[in-house]
Amino acid sequence: MNTALGLHSLATSDGELVYRDTGGTGQLVVLLHAGFVDHTMWDAQISALAREFRVIAPDARGHGRSANASRPFRQVDDLAELLRHLGAGPAVLVGVSMGATLAVGTALEHPELVRALVVSGGGGDTREFTEPWSEQARAAQFEALVAGDIERWQDASDAWVHGPGRPREAVRAETYARLREMRLRTIGKHTLDEPDHHLPVRDLDARADRITVPVLSLNGAQDAPELRDMAESVARSAPRGRIAVIDDAAHFPNLDHPDEYTRIVRDFVHGLDR
Repeated sequence: MNTALGLHSLATSDGELVYRDTGGTGQLVVLLHAGFVDHTMWDAQISALAREFRVIAPDARGHGRSANASRPFRQVDDLAELLRHLGAGPAVLVGVSMGATLAVGTALEHPELVRALVVSGGGGDTREFTEPWSEQARAAQFEALVAGDIERWQDASDAWVHGPGRPREAVRAETYARLREMRLRTIGKHTLDEPDHHLPVRDLDARADRITVPVLSLNGAQDAPELRDMAESVARSAPRGRIAVIDDAAHFPNLDHPDEYTRIVRDFVHGLDR
Protein backbone atom coordinates (compact mmCIF):
# COMPACT_ATOMS: atom_id res chain seq x y z
CA MET A 1 0.00 0.00 0.00
CA ASN A 2 1.30 3.47 -0.86
CA THR A 3 1.91 4.96 2.57
CA ALA A 4 3.55 7.98 0.95
CA LEU A 5 0.05 8.99 -0.17
CA GLY A 6 -1.34 8.20 3.26
CA LEU A 7 -2.90 4.94 2.02
CA HIS A 8 -2.98 2.00 4.41
CA SER A 9 -4.82 -1.29 4.59
CA LEU A 10 -6.43 -3.30 7.35
CA ALA A 11 -6.43 -7.07 6.93
CA THR A 12 -9.82 -8.43 7.95
CA SER A 13 -11.21 -11.96 7.95
CA ASP A 14 -12.74 -11.19 4.53
CA GLY A 15 -10.03 -9.26 2.69
CA GLU A 16 -8.36 -5.88 3.03
CA LEU A 17 -10.00 -2.55 3.76
CA VAL A 18 -8.08 0.41 2.36
CA TYR A 19 -8.13 3.83 3.97
CA ARG A 20 -6.31 7.14 3.87
CA ASP A 21 -4.94 8.44 7.15
CA THR A 22 -3.35 11.87 7.49
CA GLY A 23 -2.05 11.14 10.99
CA GLY A 24 -1.70 13.74 13.70
CA THR A 25 -3.19 14.16 17.14
CA GLY A 26 -6.13 16.49 16.49
CA GLN A 27 -9.82 15.62 16.66
CA LEU A 28 -10.48 12.58 14.48
CA VAL A 29 -12.67 13.32 11.44
CA VAL A 30 -13.77 10.35 9.31
CA LEU A 31 -15.00 11.08 5.78
CA LEU A 32 -17.47 8.50 4.41
CA HIS A 33 -18.07 8.43 0.67
CA ALA A 34 -21.22 7.91 -1.38
CA GLY A 35 -22.21 4.69 -3.12
CA PHE A 36 -20.34 3.47 -6.23
CA VAL A 37 -17.49 5.96 -5.65
CA ASP A 38 -14.54 5.98 -3.22
CA HIS A 39 -12.60 8.07 -0.74
CA THR A 40 -11.08 10.30 -3.42
CA MET A 41 -14.35 12.24 -3.61
CA TRP A 42 -13.01 13.89 -0.43
CA ASP A 43 -9.63 15.01 -1.80
CA ALA A 44 -10.32 18.72 -1.28
CA GLN A 45 -11.62 18.19 2.25
CA ILE A 46 -8.78 15.85 3.23
CA SER A 47 -6.06 18.35 2.38
CA ALA A 48 -7.89 21.27 4.04
CA LEU A 49 -9.08 19.54 7.21
CA ALA A 50 -5.75 17.78 7.78
CA ARG A 51 -4.23 21.15 8.73
CA GLU A 52 -6.17 21.00 11.99
CA PHE A 53 -7.54 17.49 12.46
CA ARG A 54 -6.57 13.87 11.97
CA VAL A 55 -8.52 12.77 8.90
CA ILE A 56 -9.34 9.19 7.92
CA ALA A 57 -11.12 8.44 4.64
CA PRO A 58 -11.85 4.73 4.02
CA ASP A 59 -12.98 2.92 0.90
CA ALA A 60 -16.06 0.96 1.93
CA ARG A 61 -15.94 -2.78 1.29
CA GLY A 62 -16.59 -3.45 -2.40
CA HIS A 63 -15.64 0.11 -3.36
CA GLY A 64 -12.44 1.67 -4.61
CA ARG A 65 -9.40 -0.31 -3.47
CA SER A 66 -11.11 -2.27 -0.68
CA ALA A 67 -11.86 -5.96 -1.10
CA ASN A 68 -15.21 -7.24 -2.25
CA ALA A 69 -17.28 -9.17 0.26
CA SER A 70 -17.50 -12.93 -0.01
CA ARG A 71 -20.03 -13.31 2.82
CA PRO A 72 -22.59 -11.19 4.69
CA PHE A 73 -21.24 -8.08 6.39
CA ARG A 74 -22.30 -4.70 7.76
CA GLN A 75 -20.51 -1.50 6.80
CA VAL A 76 -20.94 -0.21 10.35
CA ASP A 77 -18.96 -3.17 11.68
CA ASP A 78 -16.18 -2.65 9.13
CA LEU A 79 -15.86 0.98 10.22
CA ALA A 80 -15.91 0.04 13.89
CA GLU A 81 -13.20 -2.58 13.30
CA LEU A 82 -11.04 0.02 11.55
CA LEU A 83 -11.41 2.62 14.31
CA ARG A 84 -10.70 0.06 17.03
CA HIS A 85 -7.68 -1.23 15.11
CA LEU A 86 -6.31 2.33 14.99
CA GLY A 87 -7.14 2.95 18.64
CA ALA A 88 -8.82 6.12 17.41
CA GLY A 89 -11.97 7.92 18.33
CA PRO A 90 -14.49 8.93 19.21
CA ALA A 91 -14.73 10.38 15.71
CA VAL A 92 -16.72 13.04 13.93
CA LEU A 93 -18.32 11.06 11.09
CA VAL A 94 -18.95 13.08 7.91
CA GLY A 95 -20.97 11.25 5.26
CA VAL A 96 -22.64 11.93 1.94
CA SER A 97 -25.47 9.69 0.65
CA MET A 98 -24.44 6.09 1.48
CA GLY A 99 -21.81 7.58 3.76
CA ALA A 100 -24.49 9.50 5.66
CA THR A 101 -26.42 6.28 6.23
CA LEU A 102 -23.22 4.60 7.42
CA ALA A 103 -22.58 7.48 9.83
CA VAL A 104 -26.06 7.27 11.35
CA GLY A 105 -25.92 3.48 11.59
CA THR A 106 -22.55 3.61 13.33
CA ALA A 107 -23.82 6.17 15.83
CA LEU A 108 -26.64 3.76 16.72
CA GLU A 109 -24.73 0.47 16.66
CA HIS A 110 -21.34 1.65 17.98
CA PRO A 111 -22.10 4.89 19.85
CA GLU A 112 -18.89 4.83 21.88
CA LEU A 113 -16.92 5.46 18.68
CA VAL A 114 -18.83 8.58 17.60
CA ARG A 115 -18.30 12.18 18.73
CA ALA A 116 -20.67 13.90 16.24
CA LEU A 117 -22.29 13.49 12.81
CA VAL A 118 -22.41 15.55 9.61
CA VAL A 119 -24.88 14.04 7.13
CA SER A 120 -25.71 15.09 3.56
CA GLY A 121 -28.24 13.60 1.16
CA GLY A 122 -29.04 10.51 3.23
CA GLY A 123 -28.96 9.06 6.70
CA GLY A 124 -32.34 7.35 6.96
CA ASP A 125 -33.87 4.06 5.96
CA THR A 126 -34.18 3.20 2.28
CA ARG A 127 -37.50 4.58 1.11
CA GLU A 128 -39.53 4.91 -2.03
CA PHE A 129 -38.99 7.99 -4.15
CA THR A 130 -42.24 9.84 -4.68
CA GLU A 131 -41.22 12.93 -6.64
CA PRO A 132 -41.48 12.36 -10.42
CA TRP A 133 -37.90 13.51 -11.08
CA SER A 134 -36.47 11.18 -8.45
CA GLU A 135 -38.56 8.23 -9.63
CA GLN A 136 -37.41 8.71 -13.22
CA ALA A 137 -33.76 9.19 -12.28
CA ARG A 138 -33.67 6.05 -10.14
CA ALA A 139 -35.51 4.00 -12.77
CA ALA A 140 -33.09 5.12 -15.49
CA GLN A 141 -30.13 4.07 -13.35
CA PHE A 142 -31.61 0.68 -12.57
CA GLU A 143 -32.65 -0.11 -16.12
CA ALA A 144 -29.23 0.82 -17.54
CA LEU A 145 -27.40 -1.23 -14.92
CA VAL A 146 -29.55 -4.32 -15.50
CA ALA A 147 -28.98 -3.95 -19.24
CA GLY A 148 -25.24 -3.75 -18.67
CA ASP A 149 -25.09 -0.41 -20.50
CA ILE A 150 -22.41 1.32 -18.47
CA GLU A 151 -22.38 4.54 -20.51
CA ARG A 152 -26.14 4.95 -20.12
CA TRP A 153 -25.79 4.14 -16.42
CA GLN A 154 -23.13 6.84 -16.10
CA ASP A 155 -25.43 9.35 -17.78
CA ALA A 156 -28.28 8.41 -15.44
CA SER A 157 -25.98 8.65 -12.41
CA ASP A 158 -24.85 12.12 -13.51
CA ALA A 159 -28.42 13.36 -13.04
CA TRP A 160 -28.00 13.17 -9.26
CA VAL A 161 -24.90 15.34 -9.51
CA HIS A 162 -26.77 18.36 -10.87
CA GLY A 163 -30.10 17.43 -9.26
CA PRO A 164 -33.66 18.27 -10.28
CA GLY A 165 -33.32 22.03 -9.91
CA ARG A 166 -30.28 22.74 -12.09
CA PRO A 167 -29.21 22.07 -15.68
CA ARG A 168 -26.31 19.72 -16.31
CA GLU A 169 -24.15 22.69 -17.29
CA ALA A 170 -24.38 24.08 -13.75
CA VAL A 171 -21.78 21.54 -12.61
CA ARG A 172 -18.13 21.66 -13.67
CA ALA A 173 -17.15 19.09 -16.31
CA GLU A 174 -14.25 18.09 -14.05
CA THR A 175 -16.70 17.00 -11.35
CA TYR A 176 -18.57 14.68 -13.70
CA ALA A 177 -15.26 13.25 -14.97
CA ARG A 178 -13.94 12.56 -11.48
CA LEU A 179 -17.13 10.82 -10.38
CA ARG A 180 -17.23 8.75 -13.56
CA GLU A 181 -13.68 7.53 -12.94
CA MET A 182 -14.57 6.56 -9.38
CA ARG A 183 -17.72 4.75 -10.49
CA LEU A 184 -15.77 2.77 -13.09
CA ARG A 185 -13.18 1.73 -10.51
CA THR A 186 -15.91 0.37 -8.27
CA ILE A 187 -18.32 -1.15 -10.76
CA GLY A 188 -15.40 -2.82 -12.53
CA LYS A 189 -14.85 -4.89 -9.39
CA HIS A 190 -18.29 -6.48 -9.65
CA THR A 191 -20.50 -8.58 -11.92
CA LEU A 192 -24.25 -8.25 -12.38
CA ASP A 193 -24.95 -11.74 -11.10
CA GLU A 194 -22.98 -11.57 -7.85
CA PRO A 195 -24.95 -11.47 -4.59
CA ASP A 196 -25.18 -8.32 -2.51
CA HIS A 197 -23.69 -9.36 0.82
CA HIS A 198 -24.21 -6.05 2.60
CA LEU A 199 -26.66 -6.17 5.50
CA PRO A 200 -28.15 -2.72 6.20
CA VAL A 201 -28.77 -1.48 9.71
CA ARG A 202 -32.52 -1.43 10.26
CA ASP A 203 -34.91 1.15 11.73
CA LEU A 204 -32.62 4.16 11.39
CA ASP A 205 -35.54 6.60 11.22
CA ALA A 206 -37.32 5.08 14.20
CA ARG A 207 -34.17 5.15 16.35
CA ALA A 208 -32.72 8.52 15.34
CA ASP A 209 -33.94 10.11 18.58
CA ARG A 210 -31.54 7.81 20.43
CA ILE A 211 -28.54 9.60 18.92
CA THR A 212 -27.15 11.73 21.73
CA VAL A 213 -24.22 13.38 19.91
CA PRO A 214 -24.48 16.63 17.93
CA VAL A 215 -25.81 16.21 14.38
CA LEU A 216 -25.42 18.63 11.47
CA SER A 217 -27.57 18.12 8.38
CA LEU A 218 -25.61 19.78 5.56
CA ASN A 219 -27.49 19.45 2.26
CA GLY A 220 -27.24 20.92 -1.18
CA ALA A 221 -30.34 23.06 -1.77
CA GLN A 222 -30.88 21.46 -5.19
CA ASP A 223 -30.60 17.85 -4.05
CA ALA A 224 -33.65 15.61 -4.51
CA PRO A 225 -36.26 16.49 -1.82
CA GLU A 226 -36.43 12.93 -0.50
CA LEU A 227 -32.67 12.85 0.06
CA ARG A 228 -32.58 16.25 1.75
CA ASP A 229 -35.39 15.11 4.02
CA MET A 230 -33.45 12.01 5.09
CA ALA A 231 -30.59 14.10 6.47
CA GLU A 232 -32.84 16.78 7.93
CA SER A 233 -35.06 14.24 9.66
CA VAL A 234 -32.02 12.83 11.48
CA ALA A 235 -31.11 16.32 12.69
CA ARG A 236 -34.70 17.02 13.73
CA SER A 237 -34.98 13.74 15.64
CA ALA A 238 -31.61 13.89 17.38
CA PRO A 239 -31.61 15.93 20.60
CA ARG A 240 -28.65 18.06 19.46
CA GLY A 241 -29.38 18.48 15.75
CA ARG A 242 -29.10 21.47 13.45
CA ILE A 243 -29.65 22.09 9.75
CA ALA A 244 -27.57 24.00 7.18
CA VAL A 245 -27.98 24.33 3.42
CA ILE A 246 -25.50 25.14 0.64
CA ASP A 247 -27.05 27.01 -2.27
CA ASP A 248 -26.39 26.00 -5.89
CA ALA A 249 -25.41 22.48 -4.84
CA ALA A 250 -27.10 19.10 -5.16
CA HIS A 251 -26.19 15.59 -4.01
CA PHE A 252 -22.44 16.28 -3.73
CA PRO A 253 -22.19 19.64 -1.95
CA ASN A 254 -18.56 18.91 -1.04
CA LEU A 255 -17.74 18.84 -4.78
CA ASP A 256 -20.02 21.69 -5.87
CA HIS A 257 -18.66 24.12 -3.27
CA PRO A 258 -15.66 22.48 -1.58
CA ASP A 259 -14.47 25.59 0.27
CA GLU A 260 -17.87 26.40 1.73
CA TYR A 261 -18.55 22.78 2.66
CA THR A 262 -15.16 22.46 4.35
CA ARG A 263 -15.61 25.74 6.24
CA ILE A 264 -18.98 24.65 7.63
CA VAL A 265 -17.62 21.26 8.71
CA ARG A 266 -14.53 22.88 10.27
CA ASP A 267 -16.64 25.38 12.22
CA PHE A 268 -18.96 22.60 13.38
CA VAL A 269 -16.06 20.50 14.67
CA HIS A 270 -14.51 23.47 16.47
CA GLY A 271 -17.88 24.23 18.03
CA LEU A 272 -18.06 20.81 19.69
CA ASP A 273 -15.71 21.93 22.45
CA ARG A 274 -17.53 25.18 23.21
